[in-house]
Amino acid sequence: MSWRRLWAIVVKELRQMRRDRITLAMILGIPVIQLVLFGYAINTNVRGLATGIADQANTAGSRALVMDMLATGVVAPVARVATPQELMAMIRDGRISVGIAVPPDFERRRIDGREVAQVLVDGSDTAVQGAAAQLAQVPIDSAVPDTRAPLTSTPPTGRISVVAFYNPQRSSALAIVPGLIGVILTMTMVLFTAIAIVRERERGNMELLIATPLTSTELMVGKVLPYVAIGLVQTSVVLALGMWLFDVPIRGGMIAVYLAAGLLILANLALGLLISTRAQSQFQAMQMMIFIFLPSILLSGFMFPFAGMPKVVQWVAEVLPLTHFLRLIRGVMLRGAGLWELWRDVLALAVFTLVMMALAIARFRKRLD
Repeated sequence: MSWRRLWAIVVKELRQMRRDRITLAMILGIPVIQLVLFGYAINTNVRGLATGIADQANTAGSRALVMDMLATGVVAPVARVATPQELMAMIRDGRISVGIAVPPDFERRRIDGREVAQVLVDGSDTAVQGAAAQLAQVPIDSAVPDTRAPLTSTPPTGRISVVAFYNPQRSSALAIVPGLIGVILTMTMVLFTAIAIVRERERGNMELLIATPLTSTELMVGKVLPYVAIGLVQTSVVLALGMWLFDVPIRGGMIAVYLAAGLLILANLALGLLISTRAQSQFQAMQMMIFIFLPSILLSGFMFPFAGMPKVVQWVAEVLPLTHFLRLIRGVMLRGAGLWELWRDVLALAVFTLVMMALAIARFRKRLD
């Protein structure tokens, strides 16, 4: 073995790596991204859950109880309504995660030691259930003691009950399986189309496509459509196994599930095409995909509670298609919500698809250079 020739190869690889911006970005970017995400963005202590309040008693005691709950930092008020039924409707369409319901006879219940309030929880996210359970520990009589009781006696204490809907048994499979559809579609759809245009160049097929009368739009849309069917097949496989092995319900109807999956498929395919127009090789396309896939897994709410992340990170997560799909699929499958009730996330996915597709078409040129 010649150490001189070996050193020449090492130097050659280092120089080539220095010229490859994607590889250089991965060397420096992946550790930085993981350190920032796990150290700053990921927080298992859920705080600031969007909460609706229905205080039907509206007494000094009931208001003090609600304020004590808010003081824990677990919940953050976003709406005040008149009835618990309105809270349930808001939980169903995803506008709030927790509802605090105080009955009209709050004072009588407090004196009798009965249930004085209910905490209604969206059980489709098990992290929300665990965090909301802390509200049951809020003391009832600390703020407003019972003035009608003798000073020498101990005032009776009421109870706060936590009622979890849609997943009262806290089964992790019910939250994971719907989200797993989005994770699989994100990984496969982005990867498939990220190498679509690059593969044509590497195999020499681009010359044939250039000679055809196809427009850039026709070529890009034609590349996307076959993978839509593949994505729907993957969705069907996960749904069938989830229903068979884990008894995962589909309360919102199968059509709504497939429409939600179709929106994510199109969004991921458009994103993959955009990557494909930038990458110079299939390996480089796969490298670029990692920068999309890693934040999607960590920030979308699939692995870690979305409400526990800082606001700045939540704004970044709102750009990711998987974030909106998780809200859609959990709302449809577990809460029985319709897509029209979750229109904000539907609109976000549609806009993302149109923007990514327009950028991909604008970047693509039918030429070899």
